[in-house]
Amino acid sequence: MQSGFVDLFVDLVGTDPLINGLVGGVIIATMNLFGASLVLIWRDPSERALDTALGFAAGVMLAAAFTSLIIPGIEEYSGGNPIPTLVGVGLGALFLDRADGLVPHAHYLLTGSRRSDAANPSQDLSVDESKLTGVILFILAITLHNIPEGLAVGVGFGAAAGDPLQIGGALSLMLAIGIQNIPEGLAVSVAAINAGLDRRLYAVFSGIRSGVVEIPLAVLGAVAVVAIEPLLPYAMGFAAGAMLFVISDEIIPETHQRGYERVATLGLMAGVIIMLYLDIALAA
Repeated sequence: MQSGFVDLFVDLVGTDPLINGLVGGVIIATMNLFGASLVLIWRDPSERALDTALGFAAGVMLAAAFTSLIIPGIEEYSGGNPIPTLVGVGLGALFLDRADGLVPHAHYLLTGSRRSDAANPSQDLSVDESKLTGVILFILAITLHNIPEGLAVGVGFGAAAGDPLQIGGALSLMLAIGIQNIPEGLAVSVAAINAGLDRRLYAVFSGIRSGVVEIPLAVLGAVAVVAIEPLLPYAMGFAAGAMLFVISDEIIPETHQRGYERVATLGLMAGVIIMLYLDIALAA
């Protein structure tokens, strides 16, 4: 499976890490668009189903952060020295923490409930009273959470440096990010519809927003690690730390608020298992 899939990717795309990063960004953005568009046919998914799907997305991201970013960053790109990668993990988490302090959480913009540690927008910035302002802030909040995903894909392909033997690992990370983008895209569309935004318009707009953010970040991640090779373990750690922050700070708490903690946890375990399988099946 590994050899066939990697060979097909190399035959179609080549081994240039920048082109690989661009294609990877397009693929994960397309999968986000697919997830967002599911709301066109699955018009009213239950909270139980959404929590299960988001739990699955969290599990995929959790496993990918370690198997595709942290562990390779330490073992393969730092000569066994954990410091650069772990510094990157801390910086990634700190970046998302500070960003969440400046831009309101998407949950606040859509439901009106606000966490005490989140940004404190003025009272007139609600979706109902000022839809345009609410949408802009909503997109900013979601965009912050897509930064580590696009960056991680680019860093993965940059780390492979065009080596077909290493591209398999980057492909497993790309597939992991893409798979978790599907339930994430669906959940974002459903939340926006519940806030009063148009179903078809937002499903399309959500996919466009994803592409605008994740595609250039994937290319940027590849460019950064190719141009500045010593930056690689820091970049891998940064992407992993940001992903772990999103899992713990946003996804898991969100799936444990409506009484479906058990199915969300089972979804998370399924995501971990599938990502571990992908990592073994596709990595060199």
